[in-house]
Formats: sequence, structure tokens, C-alpha cells
Amino acid sequence: MNWWLQSVQQPDVDAKQQAEQHQLQLTKPTGALGDLELIAVKLASLQSNAHPHINHPWITVFAGDHGVVEENISAYPQAVTRQMLQNFTAGGAAISVIAKYHQAHLQVIDCGTVGKAYEYAGVERHCIRAGTANFAKQAAMNADECRAALELGKNSVDTAKSKGADIYIAGEMGIGNTCSASALACLLLNDTAEQLTGVGTGIGADQLRHKIEVIEKAIELHHKHVTGDAFKTLCAVGGLEIAAITGAYIRCAQVGLPIIVDGFISSVAALCAVRMNSKVRDWMLFGHQSAEYGHQRILQELNAEPILKMNLRLGEGSGAGAALALVKMACVLHNQMATFAEAAVSGDKIG
Repeated sequence: MNWWLQSVQQPDVDAKQQAEQHQLQLTKPTGALGDLELIAVKLASLQSNAHPHINHPWITVFAGDHGVVEENISAYPQAVTRQMLQNFTAGGAAISVIAKYHQAHLQVIDCGTVGKAYEYAGVERHCIRAGTANFAKQAAMNADECRAALELGKNSVDTAKSKGADIYIAGEMGIGNTCSASALACLLLNDTAEQLTGVGTGIGADQLRHKIEVIEKAIELHHKHVTGDAFKTLCAVGGLEIAAITGAYIRCAQVGLPIIVDGFISSVAALCAVRMNSKVRDWMLFGHQSAEYGHQRILQELNAEPILKMNLRLGEGSGAGAALALVKMACVLHNQMATFAEAAVSGDKIG
């Protein structure tokens, strides 16, 4: 049996109920902290602890190149993927700053970029292949390559868990990966490229129309062969980094590690993960609704309520990292607010 089909951990119903009861005792009207209360209660169920905490956040950025850039669908050249790997580890990228702010461990994994062999300090290089193939002409990767990418995500989570991580964020870097994510979403949801394709790195109207046409061509080429199968769809039009994130999400649920999902690309990986193992959905918080066209549709499919709506579209895990501040705040409020009894306040006077 493929490892991603193995059972996942079950959220702790007792811890959830205890956390809900604790919320009722805090010095505020019932439900007055809105989603902050719901976040704390959900984390309680995922951590099997009526008083959830985030002390050791873990962020992994997965990188990979995409053969579909041959079709001129990005505003940036493919070389930027490798250049950003160095920026992540040098501390100059947005996610690097966010990780430092949260005192989170930042792991950077090259799943397969284009270029000569290199050694960048702090980058874990696992060159499954030098970028995917152009999925407008053939499958992006074969089954063995996709399995290897899924395994990179699995191994990242196993490492995070062994190091005491208590929440996991996956980010991505790869020029052309919004094109891949849109194609994935179209095939998984049976929606049109027009509905699920956006500007990505900031292309203009003419290039967007071309990008949609490229995705339409890919859908026509692959749809008969994938037949709603998420793994086959990943092979057909996915990215190495998207497959790695998919594997990471599934493994998080298997080992009991809560997830904050990032933006459009990460949410498409989340959709793949849920299609491959439906119970994975229970382990996901959703950091934000991005400005990328089509993200709202993915969130609706996953029945997800994003924590933030700030028109972000950077990727890297940055939106999830921004939401982490509110997730941590939810825990602090839950754990440190006084109860009515502690504050000698009459509960029936609040509201």
C-alpha cells in the first residue's frame, strides 16, 4: 500500500470539549473573540491538550522548476528560482524575516531546479530531476519522480516532528508554479482554465490569455488519462514542489502535526492531499485567501475559512506565516485570560 493511504491521527474530541468549556469560563461574552476562539479550540483537539500552545513552529520552503515556462507564462525568468534559494537562507526573503520573527525553524529544500550542481549553505538539495517537463506537451513527471517528491515532504515532516515542532507551514518557490497549480485545480475540479487562472508573478492581460490557452491545451492533453485520480493528476501537470507539499500535508495528519496552509499553490496541494487521503483535511488551518484568481474556489471546495484576507500573493509560506501571529494570539488569549471565578466577575453580567 502506498504510504499516503495509511490512516491519519484522529482529533481529540475530549480535549476539544474541555477547551470549549474553558472558553465559556473566560471573562468575555460567549463567542466575543470570534474565530480566535475557534482556532484555539481546534488546536486543542489537534494537540490533545485543552490548553494548546505554539512554541516550536516549523516552516519548510520547497522549490522546483517547471518545464511549462517554455510557453512564456511567467513575468520572471526560470533562473529566479535558484536565486531565491540563496535569498531564503541568507535571510533576505519575506519568509526568512517571518521565520525569524516567530523564532521558527526554516528549512529550504530544492526538489529539482534547473542548472548545474551547487552547494548553497542551508539548502538541502534533492535533485529528483532538473525541473518538470513541459506539461503542455507531455506529463510533467513520471510516477517514480512524483513518489520521490511526495517522499521529500514526508521526510521533512518526520524531521520536524522529531525536533519537537508543534505546527507546520509549507511554502513554495518555483517560477511557473501558478500555471501548474491552476492546471491541477482544473483537472481535479473539472473547472475551466478561465475560472482558475490568475496573473501569478504579475503578467499582463495578453500573457494571461496566453497562459489560459496553455492550460486549456494541457487539460485537453491529459484529462482522459487522469480520470479524477489526484496522484495521476500530480504526475500529469504538477510540480515537484507541489507534490512535496502534498506529501508533507498527508504526513502531518499521519503523525499528528497541525498545519497552516498558505495561499493558492499550497491550497491546491492541500486539495491534492485531501483527494489522496480525505481525513487529512481535519489537520488544516488556512492562513489566508490570496489575491490569486481561483483561490477562493479552492477554499470553497475544501470548506475552508481563511484566517486573513489581505490580498497577499507572494507564496513562500508568507501568508501562513502572517496568520501564525493570530494563531499564537488565539492560544495566548485562551490560556492567559482570567476566568470569571479567578477575576471575581459574575458571568451573567457579561454580555
